[in-house]
Amino acid sequence: MRFFILFLVLVVAFFLAELTPPAQAWLVVPWTSLLASISATLLSFFDPSVVASGKVLQHAGTGIGVSIEAGCNGVEACLILFAAVLAYPAPWRARLVGAVVGFAAIQAVNLLRIVTLFYLAGWHREVFEFAHLYLWQALIMLDVLVVWLLWMRWVARREFAGAA
Repeated sequence: MRFFILFLVLVVAFFLAELTPPAQAWLVVPWTSLLASISATLLSFFDPSVVASGKVLQHAGTGIGVSIEAGCNGVEACLILFAAVLAYPAPWRARLVGAVVGFAAIQAVNLLRIVTLFYLAGWHREVFEFAHLYLWQALIMLDVLVVWLLWMRWVARREFAGAA
């Protein structure tokens, strides 16, 4: 019960903090722009006409593109993972490892999400909408859950090995 209450308190605190103008200006907006740039770089291996401008990823030739909005930049998914990792009773070093590795894992899946949604936007609008609103939302949250469960297993094994 302690974990659940602490998890909820941390999620609410993190989400409220994320919505503040300083967090948006210094963290969220720059991160989202960087994510668009990284996505454009990845896509340029297949099509050099893909460009990023701020949070927008666009094909220079066709004009088709996507805008990486709040909820699509992986920030909220990472905040949920951070809350779960911090609420779990583990050594602080293990929590740091969980947060860093988890952030990387979530953002790697999120980059795959952005790239696939970019192509779906140009291919089929209805499929894009379904993938964007349902499929990838579920997959990102599943990624958070799997990363957290793997991290907890790693922590438990370390504690068991240390006790033996």
